[in-house]
Amino acid sequence: MKAAVIVFPGSNCDRDAKVALESATGNPVDMVWHGDHDLPKVDLIVVPGGFSYGDYLRGGAMAAHSPIMREVKSAAEGGTPVLGICNGFQVLTECGMLPGVLMRNASLKFICRPVTLRIEDSQSIFTAGYEEGQVVEIPVAHNEGNYFADDDTLNRLEGEGRVAIRYATADGETGPDGNPNGSARNIAGIFNDTKTVLGLMPHPERAADAKHGGTDGKAMFDGLVEALS
Repeated sequence: MKAAVIVFPGSNCDRDAKVALESATGNPVDMVWHGDHDLPKVDLIVVPGGFSYGDYLRGGAMAAHSPIMREVKSAAEGGTPVLGICNGFQVLTECGMLPGVLMRNASLKFICRPVTLRIEDSQSIFTAGYEEGQVVEIPVAHNEGNYFADDDTLNRLEGEGRVAIRYATADGETGPDGNPNGSARNIAGIFNDTKTVLGLMPHPERAADAKHGGTDGKAMFDGLVEALS
């Protein structure tokens, strides 16, 4: 499996994603600059976490208009899988690849800690390494992680099975006690309509090595390798 990671001014998890992907695939990862107009032929594109363009205007708003994102959108329309993590999720909503928006956390405070999550759908290349209903622990680190969409959009996401991951308590309950940022319906990650694009706020690349305190994110990368190799 060959992967590319997009790099913006302000990205700070691009190298983390690179390390996790290279560990899973055994292959080098292409690091693609935001100003490039060409995207290498790859099996997976990752839009990483960080603070692209300093989060000016709002998270992901400027990055969504960078030259490389036109190429990412084109590749996605052609079926290339795209994974957007944290700021990458914000970028994917800002450029219209995923519905909804990521607003300021309900607490109006930056959140940086492990959270528990429930896997809602395991029938995708991104989540095939998990079981439906499985509870995992993966870190978050965001100021604008509060997912919002209108009721029609939320109902459509639910009805089409496009909610990938929800925030939850340790016993898998998805009420307000397990919601760190106020996200509508505890949504932590969503798919596009073909499940070839996933945006999620938690950082699986930060939970892919036991030395970092946990490995619950590793299954995402291992599952991608199995699906795309």
